[in-house]
Amino acid sequence: MKGKLYENNISSNSSARSIVLLSGGMDSLVTAALAKSESVDLFFLHARYRQRTEKRELQSFKDLVAYYQPTDHKIIDLGYFKDITQSSLIDENDSTILDDTEPDKIPSTYVPFRNANLLAIATSWAETIKAGRIYIGAVEEDSSGYPDCREIFIETFNRLIKTGTEGLHPIDVRAPLLHLSKREIVLKGVELRVPFQYSWSCYLNNEQACGRCASCKLRLNAFREAGILDPLPYQERD
Repeated sequence: MKGKLYENNISSNSSARSIVLLSGGMDSLVTAALAKSESVDLFFLHARYRQRTEKRELQSFKDLVAYYQPTDHKIIDLGYFKDITQSSLIDENDSTILDDTEPDKIPSTYVPFRNANLLAIATSWAETIKAGRIYIGAVEEDSSGYPDCREIFIETFNRLIKTGTEGLHPIDVRAPLLHLSKREIVLKGVELRVPFQYSWSCYLNNEQACGRCASCKLRLNAFREAGILDPLPYQERD
């Protein structure tokens, strides 16, 4: 029962309870599958922040909730990002979303400090329901170069949790895919038999993946290198 913080239907061992930040993308999907294999009780958290593909990502989240049947799930609205940040992932008039190819440059799709906001909310929920783990699908070595997807960010946030919570039930942020390549993530997903057909990676479209944005290209290349056919249809597929 939610009013009693799940006391009647959840193991007393907080390390067996996990919250997964689940966008509906490929990385968060594989992370969710890993969390499921390491947890007794699973909780999914999804954020809507007026991103271009908000509608399609939400559908992926709902499909994955139906597939994995977590103990509980939440959908939170972070619409304030549109008011306080600038990102081509949010601004539909920003054409630079297709030009993120410069090395050593933070892409225009970066949403300032987004992961810190998401992890802070997940920490509040974890402390409330006494969950010991928060899983995030951050990838450092073969991703888009976002500063809040780096190992140092995860390590620092874990120290912040220890400083800013009661500490009665330790909470650990885990990023199991952090140092995997996209190809390795696809292979890990195949190993875990994840439903890739329910995931969504496109930054641009809600109906059919464009195949042109940086995220689509990373995904297509990952499946190609893994020798596996991506089950999603694309407008353009190299």
